[in-house]
Amino acid sequence: MASKAKDEIARSAAGVEAGLAHVPEASLTCVPWRALEAETDAWDRLALDAAEPNPFFESWYLLPSLRHLPDTGGVRILRFEHAGRLAGLLPVVRAARYYRWPVPQIASWLHANCFCGVPLVARGCEVPFWQAVLNWADAHPGSALFMHLRGIALGGPLHKALEDVLAREGRHAGTVHLEKRAMLASDLSPEGYLEVSLSGKKRKELRRQAKRLSEEGKALFARRTDAADIDKWCDDFLVLEAAGWKGKAGSALACNAGTERMFRESMEGAARRGRLERLTLTLDGRPLAMLATFQAPPGAFSYKTAFDERFARFSPGVLLQRENLAVLERQDIAWSDSCASADHPMIDHLWRERSRIGRLSIAIGGRLRRSVFRQFVRAETARNPAGFDR
Repeated sequence: MASKAKDEIARSAAGVEAGLAHVPEASLTCVPWRALEAETDAWDRLALDAAEPNPFFESWYLLPSLRHLPDTGGVRILRFEHAGRLAGLLPVVRAARYYRWPVPQIASWLHANCFCGVPLVARGCEVPFWQAVLNWADAHPGSALFMHLRGIALGGPLHKALEDVLAREGRHAGTVHLEKRAMLASDLSPEGYLEVSLSGKKRKELRRQAKRLSEEGKALFARRTDAADIDKWCDDFLVLEAAGWKGKAGSALACNAGTERMFRESMEGAARRGRLERLTLTLDGRPLAMLATFQAPPGAFSYKTAFDERFARFSPGVLLQRENLAVLERQDIAWSDSCASADHPMIDHLWRERSRIGRLSIAIGGRLRRSVFRQFVRAETARNPAGFDR
């Protein structure tokens, strides 16, 4: 699996070099997000040809997010076109505050259930896309001091292309926040990976828990990649999640009508396009643990998981993740992103690789604006040891 990842990086690097050698005729416009509703076919083709996958910016996820979540009226789409086709997009918003400071900026738009902020860009268009984005920001800064990008996979094809553009233009930028989250990327078999990841004692305990669970009734794993019964599956997931700690904390999807509608609509859209895998552990037909994974070759994204906390003594969530290691046998998937917070108490012990996710702030506009930004980002990175200045 690691060799597959290396091949993918090499192909992406070749695309970047081609972009540096020749910037094709292209254009970028900033449009209301509803303007993209009529382009879902072209949008879906772009996703299949993307230099770097990001299911959270695909049509079936981004549009439901914008339709059903609050405060999306100000979101705009930077729409990049090359040779008459849609070749890139990035949702942005003009924000008056930069976290706790009243500093205006142009920011990429993410929400609490969007776990990747990498732009969706056609392979080979990475460099001209970033050139067009930064040229647009220079020409239309408004009151913004800088451009702020969140959820960027550091070291990926889009980040490498951006670094090339920044270096060639002599444009100042800073990585102001860095986190590492669990990912799965290995050439090992599922059994071999489990042996490396967990101690013999822990593997023995999992086998014991699985045996004890089977004594409670008929325990079965079910893996689905079609769209059949998707509404029922969503019903079961929402009930399972809301019954646990997320429901008590008010953060379960079903706690808010908007997030529930977004979830249902995006699950249905992903399933119809073959971009969703549903993995379920049942006991006598009752769901004990469920996992929704977005499939975006060469990557996969573990979007949402839930388990019945009344059966915690059997570790149903861990048993489900053990079954999920079957992804290592897929030839079209080189890596899986956990979409989990850094230092997650469960997945960090099972998935041993780490992805580096950063927030980047970039200079835009004229000389005075860039000079003020340079001082601002230096002060921020000095306060934040997780970030580093370039």
